Amino acid sequence: MCRRIAEGTRWTRCGHFQRHMIIAIMDCNSYRCERSYFHPPECRPPHCRCINVYGEELQKDIDSVDDYCWACRAAQQREARRNGTS
Repeated sequence: MCRRIAEGTRWTRCGHFQRHMIIAIMDCNSYRCERSYFHPPECRPPHCRCINVYGEELQKDIDSVDDYCWACRAAQQREARRNGTS
């Protein structure tokens, strides 16, 4: 599977990654992957049974923030309201 390479922010307290942009595609060089340069152009659905999704994203940290990400902070606030604390 071909993979996307992304740059973004790493939130160090929760470990989550906030993608800013995809900077490159890493080609897997497989004729069985529709995303690859080596995939034959004559291979078309419905007969094509090739992989057509990207593999796991490669994450390149361009900065880090010593805090929880927005989603984790919102979840913590919802939990605090549910438990009656602020």
